[in-house]
Amino acid sequence: MTHYPDLTALIRDRRNVLTCGPIALILVEDAVEVESTIQHHQSLGFAQIIAFCAQDFAARHHLPDDIHQVDHDVTADGALMQIVNAMIEAAPGQWIYYSYNAEYLFYPFSEQRSIGEMLGFMVEERRDVVASYVVDLYAGDLTAHPTGVAREDAYFDRSGHYALARTDEEGIALDRQMHVFGGLRWRFEEHIAEERRRIDRTPLFRAQPGLKMLPDRSFNIDEYNTMSCPWHHNLTAAIASFRTAKALRRNSGSRHAIAGFHWQQSEKFNWRAQQLMDHGWMEPGQWF
Repeated sequence: MTHYPDLTALIRDRRNVLTCGPIALILVEDAVEVESTIQHHQSLGFAQIIAFCAQDFAARHHLPDDIHQVDHDVTADGALMQIVNAMIEAAPGQWIYYSYNAEYLFYPFSEQRSIGEMLGFMVEERRDVVASYVVDLYAGDLTAHPTGVAREDAYFDRSGHYALARTDEEGIALDRQMHVFGGLRWRFEEHIAEERRRIDRTPLFRAQPGLKMLPDRSFNIDEYNTMSCPWHHNLTAAIASFRTAKALRRNSGSRHAIAGFHWQQSEKFNWRAQQLMDHGWMEPGQWF
């Protein structure tokens, strides 16, 4: 494992780290499912995996030897934007993916086809971004799993999702741009800050000069915020995430107010891409 004391040191060594992609950036907020998160993305075929975590994290917890670790406070305001924008500037032309620990990327046929194969198809489609949604996962039994996290007992909501057109400052709908809501963030929205309720995300994109992530996690190039290209529907992806469940169980107010996450629209998650396609969380587009 290569250890960097800060983001600047990683950038300084970019010729050894950032010239071969695709690159996965994993922001480690706590010790929950860190190893399984890294292993999942390794299995997809990412060329480089970079974990951003607290300075003493590796000393207290095991991290795989074949990744890179960067000391960085990922809980600080603006940390994601700082990291992503630094990577964009340092690795133009590379495909970059970002997520947090206890989050798992899925795309159509991801059990049989590598991330490189999928991105090769996107290049052929003249598409520099893979739009996605965050699928909130949660433990079905909070008595047995009080943190809200249980890979073997994971559920998600099969209904209760909706989309609104994204508008500009004058209220005019933007072309092919949507704000999507649902899952735990919709059912327990009174415990979720308004700016954190959306479940649409653009976690996988190709860096280019001048591209910037903005404070709301959108990008300054409008095409990077679209769901598909103008001429047909593109392949999309999904991120299965325990992050909201963790937060609701960690916060004292929501922990005591919520007796359980399971409801009549819960479905057991089988950790297969086909299940997410069957429920419309992602689509293969023209990729068969």
